[in-house]
Amino acid sequence: MNPRKGQRIAVLSDALSQHRILHIKTAAQILGVSEMTVRRDVSANADQFAFFGGHIVPASDVENDNPYELSRAADSHAAAKRQACAHAVEYIHDDDTIFFDCGTTVPYLVDLLPDHYHLTAICYALNIAERLTRKPNVRLVMLGGLYHSASASFSGSAGLETLDALGINVAFLSAAGVDSRRGATCAHFHEAEIKRKAMSRAQKTILLVDSSKIGKLKPAFFSDLQSFDAVITEDGIKHFPE
Repeated sequence: MNPRKGQRIAVLSDALSQHRILHIKTAAQILGVSEMTVRRDVSANADQFAFFGGHIVPASDVENDNPYELSRAADSHAAAKRQACAHAVEYIHDDDTIFFDCGTTVPYLVDLLPDHYHLTAICYALNIAERLTRKPNVRLVMLGGLYHSASASFSGSAGLETLDALGINVAFLSAAGVDSRRGATCAHFHEAEIKRKAMSRAQKTILLVDSSKIGKLKPAFFSDLQSFDAVITEDGIKHFPE
């Protein structure tokens, strides 16, 4: 293996150890090469890396057949999530304090933040925090506690107490299910308590989902839909009957 390729493999391995999942485009940006080069590197190192739904994951994840984590990687609604976030970013202003929920939609919102905005950002998920650290004028508040690998997030009393001490201009919430009668729900019970606390501290609350979540119901309820100032999908603001 030539030195340059060896260095790329080392960088890619380190990135995966931090994030567990990388889109091929993201990997190409990190390495400073084309996506085709990334594909060749991954294919040539099948003992370390594997492809799954346009993403790169550690080969061990495929061998262990971890279905939940891999299903999160295979994001077939990326374009819809990105468009929803394009609508939502208009709610963010310079000098705001913003709560960013966990999940696979909110990272697109972070990517759209104007670099010149000075923001205080609050989050409790590693994938969100990693993106926020790339923004030059963001002051990051990370809520700690017990780590949950399935959603790369933290929970615990310390994080909730931190939220009690903060004033939030806008809270962006994600959901795995949105039902007109049963409200907003998520897959993990530890997330629900954090979401409710963030909503209670925010001047404005925005539910940010792609339309594939509409009509679905997950086990952990966290809010009725009337408690949100807006529910935003790729089509803009979504209205539900009272």
